Amino acid sequence: MNKYLAIFRIRFISSTQYRMVMLSLIFTGFAWGFMLVLAYLAFYRTNPDNFPMELHEVISYMWLQQVLLILFSVVFSDSEIETSVETGAIAYELVRPVALYGRWFSRAWAGRVAFTVFRLPMLVVVFLLPAPYGMSLPPDIFQFIMFVPSMVLAAGVTVSFTMLMYVAIFYTISFGGVYVLVIAATAFLTGAVIPFPFLPSRLQTVLEVLPFAAMQNMPLRIYSGNIAGADAVRGIIFQCFWLIVLVAAGRFFMSRALKKVIVQGG
Repeated sequence: MNKYLAIFRIRFISSTQYRMVMLSLIFTGFAWGFMLVLAYLAFYRTNPDNFPMELHEVISYMWLQQVLLILFSVVFSDSEIETSVETGAIAYELVRPVALYGRWFSRAWAGRVAFTVFRLPMLVVVFLLPAPYGMSLPPDIFQFIMFVPSMVLAAGVTVSFTMLMYVAIFYTISFGGVYVLVIAATAFLTGAVIPFPFLPSRLQTVLEVLPFAAMQNMPLRIYSGNIAGADAVRGIIFQCFWLIVLVAAGRFFMSRALKKVIVQGG
């Protein structure tokens, strides 16, 4: 475990060197957040009774989504991992006395956490914004207590799904195709574009049993109060289930892929 913590720490420190990139992400987060908030305000002013979520729940959902955008981004990939497979540098990774899955998992976690830490100051601003533009506190302390483990589990499910993307690199000539497909799918299926309650009921029924529902959808709706009480507890159990399944699947498919790896050249 100490080895993985060391990898996490090294990657975290390395990621914090890109301060200008992180600063630009804060500005873009505010820009996108305001656009989404204003768009939903326009819809709610027409007939607020026709929507499945309260306005303050939607506003909190959108702002928190922008703050935790990188943490829950499936396509926030590590270019060094992709390059190592494409160029054959994976050979150096394989001779290290650390399991490759655990090493890459730690790197993926660290990069997300580092960029998220630099976006946390956004919370100060969005909490100070006047109603209805600002973010609200959770309805009660129970919601916040449920939100914290749900956020960690959602990030774990996201990273474990990303690991399946990395395994796919072993079977493709170019990672670009996989990347584009995942962007198109996860932007919609995780609730990043439209929260699940706004989708048709039949589509919700399907999506709520898939691993995408265990990603940002769960913690954002728990924080806003849209999922509460026993439903929040069941949601966390649901996240634990998919985290175990995806990690097991990732380790299995990576072990199979590594048995067939051929590195050419001297």
